[in-house]
Amino acid sequence: MSIKTKTERLTELKAKSRLGGGQARIDAQHKKGRLTARERLDMLLDKGSFREVDAFVVHRTHDFGLDEQKFTGDSVVTGWGTVEGRLVYVYSQDFTVFGGSLGEVHAEKICKIMDMAMKNGAPVIGLNDSGGARIQEGVVALAGYSDIFLRNTLASGVIPQISAIMGPCAGGAVYSPALTDFIFMTRKTSYMFVTGPDVVKAVTHEDVTQEELGGASVHSEKSGVCHFAAESEADTLYLIRKLLGYLPQNNMEDPPFVAGDDPLRMEEALNSIVPDDPNKPYDVKDAIQMIVDSGSFFEIHENYAPNVVVGFARLGGHSIGIVANQPAVLAGVLDIDASEKAARFVRFCDSFNIPIVTFEDVPGFLPGTYQEHHGVIRSGAKLLYAYCEATVPKLTVITRKAYGGAYCVMSSKHIRSDANFAWPTAEIAVMGPDGAVSIIFRKELDAAEDPVQKKAELVADYKEKFANPYVAAQRGYIDDVIEPKETRPRLINALEMLSNKRDANPAKKHGNIPL
Repeated sequence: MSIKTKTERLTELKAKSRLGGGQARIDAQHKKGRLTARERLDMLLDKGSFREVDAFVVHRTHDFGLDEQKFTGDSVVTGWGTVEGRLVYVYSQDFTVFGGSLGEVHAEKICKIMDMAMKNGAPVIGLNDSGGARIQEGVVALAGYSDIFLRNTLASGVIPQISAIMGPCAGGAVYSPALTDFIFMTRKTSYMFVTGPDVVKAVTHEDVTQEELGGASVHSEKSGVCHFAAESEADTLYLIRKLLGYLPQNNMEDPPFVAGDDPLRMEEALNSIVPDDPNKPYDVKDAIQMIVDSGSFFEIHENYAPNVVVGFARLGGHSIGIVANQPAVLAGVLDIDASEKAARFVRFCDSFNIPIVTFEDVPGFLPGTYQEHHGVIRSGAKLLYAYCEATVPKLTVITRKAYGGAYCVMSSKHIRSDANFAWPTAEIAVMGPDGAVSIIFRKELDAAEDPVQKKAELVADYKEKFANPYVAAQRGYIDDVIEPKETRPRLINALEMLSNKRDANPAKKHGNIPL
């Protein structure tokens, strides 16, 4: 065979691989409002940067007529490329080939890419669009899933792992994304569930659609499985690119530095953002936007447990993670979902050398039988554990309320926070003035001629003595009481001071977080 003929053969095979399951199936994919595996990679990666791996492999199954259905490259496209010039490893499931189902070769391709990502210290991004395990391959397909799950677990905390659900993701397939750091979904065209609508109906007699059972809205608002729900596939891929800009390549590196905003900028509006009435809400996101580098706040889990706000931003050009109580939702109280949401985010930041800045305005944990019966104690302990365990620089700003056990949990000085500031509006106490007075002065109130007037006097006295930051500051639990407008330069200065921080936990295999 001549060189020319061999070259023509190579060109033919590459063209066949790029067509996946054929033009008819590509057209069908487009009619569903979904891009193909390769179109998604072209949109995600820097132009011309993708380098494919294993483009010529084919499945090895002979049963069920599969010998006559051998697609070059099988049902997943794998390789590496760059995002803003930084290396990433990728796999993109191809729904036009066997419905993107996972078989032995499919799994091997993904595992190879994940191994390369671990060895070379770069993020791995999975674009999921699959009908699930390839039934014709039986237990071999299940073994393939298990091989991937193991690598997800070993890579956790070593390299960032990002999953995008671009179509179906059902059954055992959901557990690989669930083991990764961030999950993106696209509204109306993607869904995740362990058991589909047919099984649900057979077992529970509940008639639900795929969207109602496991669509993007469900998982971004109710279950918390999904971190981002985008309106289109293009939006999803854009958000992944944006997220990567805040993250390091691996756990041995720091996130990229992006200069721009004046580190000495002050915001007078911060001095009046907290209302005089302690029961009146305000939006903590407004405060965050004024403090961080202009336009840099990137919220995570925006629609889930909104009583706590988490996200990435930059301060003085450096990437930071933000955890903030949200007084505009449930008064910023901590509950089961908010505690777990914040705990997961804190642990991610600690894994990847991202300093944590906490804005605290919390009246305590949400009371009630539902919270107690469903494990608010365990969930609150997860957040406490995450903060205690974290060794990255930790900064805390108490803007208003810091009551009870929630004061301890929200990165207090006592659990190794490095720099703790309070605004003059801060109230640090075991509980709110009304509750405290009712307990401490119960006998005096019972004996008073005018209990209402007496209580008002006692509450005012309690506020004067205890509902302020100065008692804590006298004991060194607060490093400084600052004007709100000073917050940005003070935090940037503290981050610079902590740039060479070294801290360690006791030598052990691992701790036992209260899962």
